[in-house]
Amino acid sequence: MRRRAIIGVRLLDPGSGLDAPGGVVIEDERIADFGPHLHAARLEDADVVDGRGACLAPGLVDIRVQLGEPGAEHKETYASGTAAAAAGGVTSFACLPNTAPPIDDPAMVEFVARRARQLKRAKVYPYGAITRGCAGRDLAELALLREAGAVGFTDGDRALADSLVMRRAMAYASVIDGPIIQHPEDPALAEGGVMNEGEVATRLGLAGIPAQAEVIMIERDLRLVELTGCRYHVARISTGAAVEAVRRAKASGLPVTAEAAPHHFALNELEVEGYRTFAKTSPPLRTEDDRRAVVAGLADGTIDVIASDHCPQDQDSKRLPFAQAEFGVVGLETLLPISLQLVHDGVMSLLAVLDRLTCTPADLLGLEAGRLRKGAPADLILFDPEAPWKIREEDLRSLSKNTPFDGRLVQGKVLCTLVDGRTIYDDGRLAPADQAR
Repeated sequence: MRRRAIIGVRLLDPGSGLDAPGGVVIEDERIADFGPHLHAARLEDADVVDGRGACLAPGLVDIRVQLGEPGAEHKETYASGTAAAAAGGVTSFACLPNTAPPIDDPAMVEFVARRARQLKRAKVYPYGAITRGCAGRDLAELALLREAGAVGFTDGDRALADSLVMRRAMAYASVIDGPIIQHPEDPALAEGGVMNEGEVATRLGLAGIPAQAEVIMIERDLRLVELTGCRYHVARISTGAAVEAVRRAKASGLPVTAEAAPHHFALNELEVEGYRTFAKTSPPLRTEDDRRAVVAGLADGTIDVIASDHCPQDQDSKRLPFAQAEFGVVGLETLLPISLQLVHDGVMSLLAVLDRLTCTPADLLGLEAGRLRKGAPADLILFDPEAPWKIREEDLRSLSKNTPFDGRLVQGKVLCTLVDGRTIYDDGRLAPADQAR
């Protein structure tokens, strides 16, 4: 591959705190050089592209993505999912194991790696199931899954409710240094519920899921972390009580991390008004106080990661009465602009938001990603944090269009996405340096 340079950009690297005008040189799929000294450099031996003042940052790392393949290809395939990731600036993502068949043996881990290599788009890393079939009973072969390439262990959208099984899983995972990722919801308390329990649910006549179902599961697991020393990650935190539980656990030194999804810090339960099934999520959208608590947790570092919680559902699964409709929203293509709202609202700095989207999730799963560093893979995004646009479901590249943000005006647009130095998405706004000047 010929040397390629992108100059005239605002370099952003949350891992080192870099925020300065500069450029980057790509060679042999990796970052050969970067920094302010390349801001307007003329490199005779490279193809030079002028970024025209756009932000250049490490590609986003999304640690919670559900794909339909295998078993539900009508909802999302690897081809459509990686195309959506590219358009959203996501260069690496971890996929959940609750497919059909599930990722509960090494052959399925290898299947994921093979499909990702064939497509040569976003890099896909599989989670291994904690239990066989994600059924919550018998442990999967965690060591074999880890050896085959699983980056962590989870039963996907199912909480592992059996305390003894979870203790054994944590003890086993701690030996092989694999994080346990838990869906934080007590299934007995949540059974039959379709939205947040409270005044809105009562008025709409819908069965509710109490906020306590989340914190009860987390508190139980934190006691098991004390027993085992396992690395434990709370997926999709949605309540103020849960944020506070994680905050206390971190203060006591437990190896605990947490993530939030954009819909949980940008929306509240009022989105369900009119029985809008596209706002039916798991965990459900909560109260405005809970939403603000999640925002505060992101701002003070209690919540480590922003993840899309991309869960594609086809029209037949969503165009149903609210109680019968499937849970889930798509999020790969709206991950960046919804997260940037935290910057535009003055809640967090741009580097802080990018930290939650790049280096921290990469470090959590042990991925070689999320940083501008010489010799690192050239997985990069160019974006304009101020560019306004409207989210429209018909423009989404995902096979499923179940976004709760349809029609929303946002700021922050991905201009170009590169993986290993190859352009996998370009909206056409970049030009060779001699044409742009």
